[in-house]
Amino acid sequence: MEPNPSSAYDRRTRMRSTIALVLCALLAACKSASPAQPERGKPGTEFGDLFTGRTLRVDCQHVGNAETEHFALTGLRLEGPWPGSRTQLVDTLELGKYRFEVVEPSTQRVLFARGFCSIFGEWETTGEAKRQWGSFEESQRFPEPRAPVELVWRERLDDGSWVERHRAPIDPAGRFVDRAPLDTDAEVIGLIEHGHPSTKVDLLIVADAYPFTARAKFIADARRLVDALFDTQPFRRKRADFNVRLLYRPAAEAGLSNPRKDVWRSSRYGLSFNSFDVDRYVLALRDRALREDCAQAPYDALILLCNERKYGGGGIYNLWATVTADSEAAPYLFVHEFGHSFAGLADEYYSSAIAYEELTPPGSEPWEPNVTALLDPAQLKWRDLVAEGTPLPTPWDQAAYDAADLEYQARRKALLDAQAGEEQNEALMREVKQSSGAFLRAQPYYGKTGAFEGGAYMAKGLYRPSVDCIMFTRNPTWFCKVCERAVTQTIERFAK
Repeated sequence: MEPNPSSAYDRRTRMRSTIALVLCALLAACKSASPAQPERGKPGTEFGDLFTGRTLRVDCQHVGNAETEHFALTGLRLEGPWPGSRTQLVDTLELGKYRFEVVEPSTQRVLFARGFCSIFGEWETTGEAKRQWGSFEESQRFPEPRAPVELVWRERLDDGSWVERHRAPIDPAGRFVDRAPLDTDAEVIGLIEHGHPSTKVDLLIVADAYPFTARAKFIADARRLVDALFDTQPFRRKRADFNVRLLYRPAAEAGLSNPRKDVWRSSRYGLSFNSFDVDRYVLALRDRALREDCAQAPYDALILLCNERKYGGGGIYNLWATVTADSEAAPYLFVHEFGHSFAGLADEYYSSAIAYEELTPPGSEPWEPNVTALLDPAQLKWRDLVAEGTPLPTPWDQAAYDAADLEYQARRKALLDAQAGEEQNEALMREVKQSSGAFLRAQPYYGKTGAFEGGAYMAKGLYRPSVDCIMFTRNPTWFCKVCERAVTQTIERFAK
């Protein structure tokens, strides 16, 4: 019997229909299982109407002395996709000594803005800036505009108002934008992935002083310290709002330069102890090299992790934090310095050696969210967190604390002058942590929010919100309520 062509055709048709239905079902399942991807600068969206979806970086030199300052643009660099929020484009937190704006020329509408601090902004308050000029590499990153814009740098005055310091027109389509392929010599290692960069805080931890043989150590150090960060509130509660990646580029040698001991090391990013002639202060002075390497990964915040035993680090708001990985106090330092660089938190201690000669002029209110001049207690910026009946200023035995701290500072200086090893320094820190922790826990308003005199490098005239906090001593493993709220607000600025 001959086959029926019509029946064969029907069978083939039914088979094709079945396959098509299965494929459609699979595609639908894949789509439902995959999160929707945000627009990448697509025209027709609010973000896409203004920006291409790429990142543009402006490099400059911040130049001047204690009396004057200038911004000298040195280049424009096209980076990869914009990693930041596509909805939170104009910073409303009003933090930082400086403010960077991207402005539409015809209307002067601010399209993008970020508060920040800088190395120059700190250096100009030192004695050296009164004697000579200084020049420091800086950069700002922002979404690449679709049309020409103006870049504006503003500085905060003592009364909190802003003054324009520099304005520069740029054409993002012009021939002066460096569009060369990005370097791929560094390795990007994913540690925590919770979503698309535009809806998460993207933390990038950069290796410094980790040679080729220390790659595994870098990853282990980063994991250990990231765990410490996410053991601390509000980071523990907000963990799902973060992506964490590592950037590894083998260093020539281990360790950091330590000028006080005549120790010199090669650092790709210019890291060294004794920045501003402060023994433990570590700054990264080669911003161009750092930004070129970091452009290989999406990031909102940077921590430079140093393969070094000596205790030290630093943190500058919306710039980066530096942390030495192998000191006993590294977990504390990692959280403390990130509090500076990420949320703009001030140091609440006031007795350690610093190079700054005046950061908060008398009669002015600090911009940092966790210190105040208490010019009007009724208008205290964290008044809503103060329990009824808590006096302002809030009493604590500052005289006894200062007497004990004065003795500690003398012993610490003696160890520094004797070029003692880290074991001796850490033994002293453990002793002080034990005694000061017990002393502060015995204060009548311990654990309460108030206004405790002493903070931001000043024993008198400035106040902190809690008698103890990660930003005050190495004792607690938590932020006070005011600092915790400031960190939460910063996380929410990025994770939207």
